Amino acid sequence: MRSSGGGVSSAGASALYRHRALAAEHRWERRTVRAVVAGGSGVVAAGVSVWWAGPLVAVLVFVGHAAYVRFRPGPVTSWRRGALAERRTGRRLARLDPAGFHVLHDRALPDVSIPTTNLDHLVVGLSGIYAIVSRRLRWGVQLRTEQSRLWVGRRPVVDVTGVAARAADTVAELLSGELGRDVHVTPMVVVHGARVARDGVEHEGVLFYAARTIPRAIAREPVIYTSAQVATIAAAAEGLLPPMMEMLLPE
Repeated sequence: MRSSGGGVSSAGASALYRHRALAAEHRWERRTVRAVVAGGSGVVAAGVSVWWAGPLVAVLVFVGHAAYVRFRPGPVTSWRRGALAERRTGRRLARLDPAGFHVLHDRALPDVSIPTTNLDHLVVGLSGIYAIVSRRLRWGVQLRTEQSRLWVGRRPVVDVTGVAARAADTVAELLSGELGRDVHVTPMVVVHGARVARDGVEHEGVLFYAARTIPRAIAREPVIYTSAQVATIAAAAEGLLPPMMEMLLPE
């Protein structure tokens, strides 16, 4: 067996890194535009109204522009929300009994075509092995399956089922080759925002659970491994799946 990589990666580390890298691009240009627009708006407001309207309008425009830049749809917002979802999932998974479950976060997957592919979370425990993807979907809307498709409200959910399934297949193949026996990995998606049935939703073999229910959903499954087997599989996973940040920031 290969030696354990020994690397430690926190949940959402690489997503947060990418968010910060994108947010840093043209930061000073955005701040300059914000200051000019806010100042100009304040001058105009003071000129057409009472003097104190100028500072008030300037502050409102400044804050509004900052909020718009932070929350507008785009890669920066997507990476930030993704990082937050992964970190929240990580906190939920931390509730699993460490005596029976080993949790890895933000691990790199070998993919020649996409060198920055990662797995959000991997759980190796007494009840099995779980490749977990975190996703933030529309807040308060019901997640459901209908006519063999996955929906959140009236919108179809695309890609996430395939992402989770491919990640589970990749990990299963790696572990099977390393351990010399067939290893099954269950694909899961932890959903943030959208409402999910208490017992979860299954779509094309992938299990979807609300974040608050994921520790119980994993722990309640029948025991299939011994503690010694969990330790062996977890050590193999550590060596096969290095932390994603080691790929992004090689020494």
